[in-house]
Amino acid sequence: MTEKIKKSLRDSAKARWTALVLASLAIFGAYYFNYALSSIKPMLESILGWDSGDFGTYTSSYAWFNVFLFMLIISGFILDKLGVRKTGLGATIIMFLGTALNYFAIEHHFAENSVVYIPLIGEMKMQVLLSSLGFAIFGVGTEAIGITISKAVVRWFKGKEMALAMGMQMSIARLGTMLALMISLPMAKNFSVTAPILFALIVMLIGVASFIAFSLLDIKLDKSEGVEEEEKSPEDEFKLSDIKYIISNLGFWYIAILCVLFYSAVFPFLFYATDLMINKYNVDPYLAGTIPGLLPLGTMFLTPLFGGIYDKYGKGATIMIIGSMILILVHGVLAIPTLNVWWVATVMVIVLGIGFSLVPSAMWPSVPKIIPEKQLGTAYAVIFWIQNIGLLFIPLILGNVLNATNPDVSPNKIVVKTAIEKAFTETLTEKGFTVKEINKAIEKATGSAVDSVVQYTNYVPVSIEEIDTKKVESEIYNGIVSKIQNAGLSGDKKEMLREVIKIGEQEAYNVIVKERLNLRYDYFYDMLIFLGLSLASLLFAFLLKIEDKKKGYGLELPNIQK
Repeated sequence: MTEKIKKSLRDSAKARWTALVLASLAIFGAYYFNYALSSIKPMLESILGWDSGDFGTYTSSYAWFNVFLFMLIISGFILDKLGVRKTGLGATIIMFLGTALNYFAIEHHFAENSVVYIPLIGEMKMQVLLSSLGFAIFGVGTEAIGITISKAVVRWFKGKEMALAMGMQMSIARLGTMLALMISLPMAKNFSVTAPILFALIVMLIGVASFIAFSLLDIKLDKSEGVEEEEKSPEDEFKLSDIKYIISNLGFWYIAILCVLFYSAVFPFLFYATDLMINKYNVDPYLAGTIPGLLPLGTMFLTPLFGGIYDKYGKGATIMIIGSMILILVHGVLAIPTLNVWWVATVMVIVLGIGFSLVPSAMWPSVPKIIPEKQLGTAYAVIFWIQNIGLLFIPLILGNVLNATNPDVSPNKIVVKTAIEKAFTETLTEKGFTVKEINKAIEKATGSAVDSVVQYTNYVPVSIEEIDTKKVESEIYNGIVSKIQNAGLSGDKKEMLREVIKIGEQEAYNVIVKERLNLRYDYFYDMLIFLGLSLASLLFAFLLKIEDKKKGYGLELPNIQK
């Protein structure tokens, strides 16, 4: 008698790699939007009146709900209870809603004194608060889809090319990061400050559709294995008592702490990297995002490569140690004040990409060696929750340190913007221009004036205490109004606007240079913070390797089972 052998859909290379691509596209948009606003930090300051403290609050808000409301832990429970498909669909919809609220906040023009008082925090600009709330909602969906896809990859690739698959998934996602860093600032300058967010909304919708397609394929996987609705046997069901096993596992804590330290030294760096390239290395704003964009570009190819090496040859703990050492080298070099040539930054970002490829390629496939599969959803959730603590506090600390060590920059930018805004509003309203056209002109002139000073001038700035800011504002205003009136502009409105923007930029630039206003950020102390995080990550990478030797997790062994 011949018994029919049932073949699982996961045994089909075409099916499992298709599933991986569809699932990865759902998180592609998340990685794009995560860095969309960080890339336009100079415009948020010059045009919307934000400072580095506001920016730090915004970037840290990603983790508000995940950390304080334990949404990541709850997402892990939901994932282990409801399964990959339902959790993932809900997560992609939440990402879209958070991005939509963010778009509304940036698109809407709030009054200058539009602030809200928050107990224990103090006053916050209404625009910053709404934008941050949108980013926080988005963060809930992003982290939920992150742990969902991690579990989905384990489900489809267990016993096969798991590290390679996780590397490929991260590569597709980081394509979104690369796009955000490279195109967001040019897109905002050519269109409007909200253009990168609108693009993110479109990509989010594509992500929802992609995850629905993945879910249909995942249903076929269940049917091929004779399982319905991702059902589990009673012994495989997650129980709350299993948390005790997770949190009492020392190897788990080493990998979780390594995760938060390592990612805190990379992700927040990318938040500030474009601004760093402009301020320290004098890179053209249109090209400034290209240099940090090399990091995710490199990881797209290197992470799967290193994952494939781990699959075949092992050495996961060693790979994490080498990656942490590279991180120390990069942040150490970038912290040196006198090394301010663009090619040094470019080389260091490329090297950072190697380190950033090494650690995740070994870290995430190592978790299933430490934690049983039935507890993976919650284990990943706890790791991501701890990671979010870093993503909450580190950007906030970086923003406040940047403000404290550069107290003149933000107030000076506000002086320039106020003068241009007053001059343009007065002169262009008389000529019949709409509020939208005037605001667009203010945006372009202010951004260009500030960028030109940061990129092309080299003078010892004067402290703001030594400057009569009212006088500076008046000089810029009078110069612009006088030049516009003397130009006798008339005729084509587009040509008039181009001429007005040019006048505004030039007059503001002349006054800024004459008065030696400080518009350039010094990132030295922020880079020391990154260096400290890198050193700590190396310590925990060594501790993880020692624990692996004691407990025999097999982190140094290959993943592919022969």
